[in-house]
Amino acid sequence: MKKLIFTILLFGICFGSVQAQLNDYKYIIVPKKFDAFKRENQHLTSTLVKHLFTEKGYNAIYSGALPEELNNDRCLALTAQIKDESSMFMTKASIVLINCQSQEIYTTQQGTSKEKEYKMSYGEAIRNAFKSFDEISYSYTPATTESAPKPITVSFKEDVKQLPEDKAENEIKEEVAEKAIVAEKVVENKTPSEAVVRQEATPERQSYENLEPKPSDKKKAAAAVTPVAATKKTPETKDIWYAQEIPNGFQLVDSSPKVRLKMYSTSMPNVYLSENEKGNGLVYQKDGQWILEYYDGAVLKTEKLNIKF
Repeated sequence: MKKLIFTILLFGICFGSVQAQLNDYKYIIVPKKFDAFKRENQHLTSTLVKHLFTEKGYNAIYSGALPEELNNDRCLALTAQIKDESSMFMTKASIVLINCQSQEIYTTQQGTSKEKEYKMSYGEAIRNAFKSFDEISYSYTPATTESAPKPITVSFKEDVKQLPEDKAENEIKEEVAEKAIVAEKVVENKTPSEAVVRQEATPERQSYENLEPKPSDKKKAAAAVTPVAATKKTPETKDIWYAQEIPNGFQLVDSSPKVRLKMYSTSMPNVYLSENEKGNGLVYQKDGQWILEYYDGAVLKTEKLNIKF
């Protein structure tokens, strides 16, 4: 009984530590090509991993589309990698999160699949690995910044002490008086409208006043702009694609009829692996709208679909 209680406490401590560590990071970087594979988005792994992280509440981004603050500080993000330990008869995959110092911060449980087709087997194994995040309540918490340094106050009260000791007090007074005479001449040579300073510098009294005119802070009223009537644009009509059942999913045909796309079922509701002339991708439903997501070369593209089942 004591061993069981100790194990539960130890698990709780470790789990809380992992959650606190993940909360320190604002982004999850998903590579376009994982080290475990030879091609970009092979078996749709990059698309699926980004989708699953986003679904769990993480700010997942592809490695080729980093925001400016992340370019300036890569330590704001963790990089996701797939640890592939598949055998001949079983696909085995886990997700590893690595920080900017190449340290492993968190590794999920190992997800497995016995599906023979690679897309299906890696998709199932990755989704099983992501079950490790079900118990983690992620919420980004920025690191606390140190208190701002106090402003430096510069005082000139003690500057007189830096004068040579052998300089007599009367020499200092004579020097100040000479400067006062020069300043008065400069002001006298200008008319009151031209003078920009008023200065008095004597051993007994020193003053300085800036008479330069200041610009007005009043702004001219902006010219009235006649509003232009907004023109309404008619939204583009989307072609309706009709869903026909096939083994493991649906095929979408247009009114021709022509097969435009095939959708293969996954273990997640309203999420399908897609296949058409544009390449392989992912079809999923978001806010009642069907979305097609696929790669066109190195560029990720999304399209809205109008499907009638």
